[in-house]
Amino acid sequence: MQRNVAQLIQELNEEQRQAVEHLDGFLLVIAGAGSGKTRVVTLRIAYLIAQGIPPSRILGLTFTNKAANEMKERVASFAGCPVLVCTFHSLGAKILRESIELLGWQRNFVIYDSEDVEKLLKMCLVELSYSEKKGDMRAISTLISRAKNALLSPDAVDTTALPAPLQEPFPAIFSLYKAKLKLSNAVDFDDLLVLPLELFAAYPEVLEQYQRRWDYLLIDEYQDTNTAQYTLVRHLAHKNGNICAVGDPDQSIYSWRGANIENILGFSKEHAKARVVRLERNYRSTTTILEAANALIANNVKRWEKNLWSGLGAGEKIGSYTAENERGEAAFIAAVIRYHHECMGVPYREMAIFYRTNAQSRPFEDVFLSYKIPYCLIGGLSFYQRREIKDILAFLRLAQSGNDFVAFARTINLPKRGLGAATLEKLRVGALQENMALIDYCRSLVYDRLPAMKLSVKQKKALAEYLAVIDKIRHTAQGGALRDIICEAIAATDYLQWLKEDPESYEERKENLDALITKAVEWEHDAEEPSLNSFLEELTLKTTLDEAEGEQDKVNLMTIHNGKGLEFVVAFLAGMEEELFPHANARVSDAALEEERRLCYVGMTRAKRQLYFTSCWVRHLWGSERMQRPSRFLKEIPLQYVAKLRTPPRR
Repeated sequence: MQRNVAQLIQELNEEQRQAVEHLDGFLLVIAGAGSGKTRVVTLRIAYLIAQGIPPSRILGLTFTNKAANEMKERVASFAGCPVLVCTFHSLGAKILRESIELLGWQRNFVIYDSEDVEKLLKMCLVELSYSEKKGDMRAISTLISRAKNALLSPDAVDTTALPAPLQEPFPAIFSLYKAKLKLSNAVDFDDLLVLPLELFAAYPEVLEQYQRRWDYLLIDEYQDTNTAQYTLVRHLAHKNGNICAVGDPDQSIYSWRGANIENILGFSKEHAKARVVRLERNYRSTTTILEAANALIANNVKRWEKNLWSGLGAGEKIGSYTAENERGEAAFIAAVIRYHHECMGVPYREMAIFYRTNAQSRPFEDVFLSYKIPYCLIGGLSFYQRREIKDILAFLRLAQSGNDFVAFARTINLPKRGLGAATLEKLRVGALQENMALIDYCRSLVYDRLPAMKLSVKQKKALAEYLAVIDKIRHTAQGGALRDIICEAIAATDYLQWLKEDPESYEERKENLDALITKAVEWEHDAEEPSLNSFLEELTLKTTLDEAEGEQDKVNLMTIHNGKGLEFVVAFLAGMEEELFPHANARVSDAALEEERRLCYVGMTRAKRQLYFTSCWVRHLWGSERMQRPSRFLKEIPLQYVAKLRTPPRR
């Protein structure tokens, strides 16, 4: 054994050493949050090599290229030689490049991205004589992806999530899509998992070749595997029986992507002689945070029993604060962040705000802009950069000025009116030549007051419909409350109906529009001279901070899903209210509620030294002001770990 690897193993705790030094047979490592999982996995690979296992006989699988690259670099530094560590999809691509000819493709197959997939699906709908509506391609491609990852045939797919006209023809669309992929010598992303399984089923001798190639398999984040990934691993390890599965059922939060928690929960039942090692020592968080998290997650039924502990001391109690509304919540968090930054010396980048939905970022962005606290959104657009917000604001801008060509070009085809780029440019130039506001020029063309530019009957009708929308917004803007103006813009444009054409994103985008309405109500209440013009001006001026180029010290704002694998000195879990967290959608089943609880557990265990819960008595949700109830998760945490706060810490 290389001396440095032996020394590193000696520095591990007893459970970590057991996981690293297990040689043959099935091994399940239940790795709690912050328990040194990546170190254990990479040192295990180095240990296998030190025991004489050729590096080429070892295969490591994970879910992201970033994780795979990090593991490869660590293994190389420990063992001094490369090992194949890759994502599941990269492995599938490798197998297919070597053997796909047996299935009728050529080895130089291409991999279609999402845009290519939608174009191919459009061809399928045309060939089957079905008319396409906006959002259909996204809905069909999503369902096909889920079906492939669940290893379902076209006829076995539940199509109730599709628009009604597509439910009956879906099997035919799915089958034709698969056939056209093959004719194009192409595969989609999901085929990288499915086609190797088809290959193994049709050619057992090929499967045996790959089984002989890799004697030892290590799978990271095993709780996130879907049916196709689980089946692929089972096939590859069937001959040698050397699987090391590492994961944590308590951090299984991706069922909406197809992840199946039963894969890890049933591991020891499926492999009766499997050894189970629990990594319970946490090197990240204080005892108070961990014991509170343990108490919360103990309410779940579907889990492996474990009890995280820490040697870092008790630390501070978890701060809990209930604000009057979401702006008060954001102001409290901003004050606490300033305290930790200015008085405790915590860098902004070591602090994070976690929330359940992206729409919750808006109050924090507003307050941080006002307080001049630098921030960055992880895994999402700034609230004011989101498509639906920019669309509605563009309608308001055009209603206000009548001469904003950028806003005009953005909104004229919402929904599509058949006015292309060339026509829009002629309208812009014509308005300039006539020295008229753009909207006035369009109105003159519609009513034949100007002979300069000829429009077809269809174009005139489309332009007249658009002008009617702008007129409705303008009428409401004459003395109407800002909230009413925005609501009119949404209603007059039939914008929600247009959003429904993309059912995957509808709920989140609608929540964002509700948040914009809430912003308008708050702003109008606080503004000295409220007006549509000043509202639009403020949003334009304050959507970004004036920061030095390259400034990186920023508070992190993100959903809890995007926080998986990260850690921060100070963390906030915002919006701890019923129907927000746990989300209203969790009411459908006990399994959904348990996943929400796991999500809360993940959020809590991101905090290293200080954790805060925040909530509101009143919150604007789904377009109206609602009285809120505290999250049930707060009640599941013993009071001894929590300190109720009425004001931020004093600076």
